[in-house]
Amino acid sequence: MTYWTAALLGLALAASPAAARAKAPATIEGQTPQPAIEPGSYPYQLFLPKGYLADRAQSWPLLVFLHGSGERGDDVAKVKVHGPPKIADRDPAFPFITVSPLLGADQDWDIARLDRLVDHVAKTYRVDPARIYLTGLSRGGHASWRWAIAEPQRFAAVAPVAGRGNPGEACRLMDLPVWAFHGDRDDVVTPEGSFDMARAIRACAGRKVRLTIYPDLGHNSWDPAYDDPALYAWFLEHRLSSPVSAKDKK
Repeated sequence: MTYWTAALLGLALAASPAAARAKAPATIEGQTPQPAIEPGSYPYQLFLPKGYLADRAQSWPLLVFLHGSGERGDDVAKVKVHGPPKIADRDPAFPFITVSPLLGADQDWDIARLDRLVDHVAKTYRVDPARIYLTGLSRGGHASWRWAIAEPQRFAAVAPVAGRGNPGEACRLMDLPVWAFHGDRDDVVTPEGSFDMARAIRACAGRKVRLTIYPDLGHNSWDPAYDDPALYAWFLEHRLSSPVSAKDKK
């Protein structure tokens, strides 16, 4: 176990209340491919941290990761190429239940389908509903902005990487902790995508937005963003006071 993972694991366990729901079905720790929960939904990689099976009363933070255009298709292993699922594959003690869905070829992320997947995982496994976090890169970064705007009370914190959102709707994020990342030489999704969102949130008196711009870096801002333990410590600093599911809001 790396030093930073040990520290994060301690944070995760210390902040976590006893699970109120029934035990999750018997399963295995580590990362495993899972079928779509319903026709038309997304297959996904599921990661359960080391220690998940040891304490049946322990609930865990959930991290949802949305990949970019390059991983689309029918090979669910591809979602492990970048980001949190890549880290989870090499570090069994990564302190989040992690869900990484696979987007089909030539598709874009559908929030309703993603909502149902998160609700399914939260019901099936010992997820702390106050600590559900969202991140994504490129196309997944766009979707992270879009999902957070659509449901600003769904997540405890959101980290879009190399993405762009709709500044006209940014005021919906004024109370949501957001940390955006971008390379200053990105010519695929220009850094204005993150700058504009951060400016718009701050213009609405939002004080919980952070922006990291990497100098002399192109589109791949996800490697430094996701390799930084500070991101995961930042996630764990935040929790919802009144968790809600997608179903609760309908």
